[in-house]
Amino acid sequence: MGPIVFLHIPKTAGQTIHSELTRLVGPDRVSPVRVHTEAPDGAAQFPPGYDLYSGHLDWDALETLSDDRFVFSVFRNPCERIASFYFYLLKKAQTLSEEELQRPEHQGMRRIRGQSADSYFFGGDPGWQQFVHDHYDNVYCTYLATRRMRGWTQMRDLDTAARVAAAKANLPMVDRIYSTQNLGALERDIAARFDRQISVVNKFVNKGGHADDELRWPKLLERIESDANSRRLEEFAVADEELISDLGMKL
Repeated sequence: MGPIVFLHIPKTAGQTIHSELTRLVGPDRVSPVRVHTEAPDGAAQFPPGYDLYSGHLDWDALETLSDDRFVFSVFRNPCERIASFYFYLLKKAQTLSEEELQRPEHQGMRRIRGQSADSYFFGGDPGWQQFVHDHYDNVYCTYLATRRMRGWTQMRDLDTAARVAAAKANLPMVDRIYSTQNLGALERDIAARFDRQISVVNKFVNKGGHADDELRWPKLLERIESDANSRRLEEFAVADEELISDLGMKL
């Protein structure tokens, strides 16, 4: 039986899924690479000999794993994912001291805590704007199309149709894409493949201070002061929403 590969897009129930898959295979069978920055590009993202590869990984070297691997990802309503990620980082930033905020690695935390939502999303220099687009702008399409967590620069000049087409071109390499609204399908697939159960339905980690059924997107839009910026933020989900519609998913 080949390894499980969970391509975890931030704020899509990933911590819950990772925890259950770790219980399934055993902690010593989990790849130590959990974030793409922890290893060089390419095959190093998938060091050999593990039963679970799970995290915010670049997957441009997926073919280095055995052909019987099981590769999946999870999508959430794209607007809700954007807002959830924003509020998660904001809550995290609010726990840091002023001294901690001044550290170079906490530039994003300084911005999200000290600036308006308009400035956070649409201000700053080109480097900051690249960070914003990498983490918020039609992330599902970008991740599928480029096979990288931070691939926006490769997509920036494409229109919506081209972004969706590029994402769909790589779908044959992914066995399943699940919805956060139907994680029971993941439970059933794991049970059928491995003859063991995981439990991920209605379990939430890193909720960012929100109730399970509370919508984050309206709360984020309330923080946007400019109607023009609200429309710009909505464009961060247009291609992803079209992809989801083409896949027939309900989020």
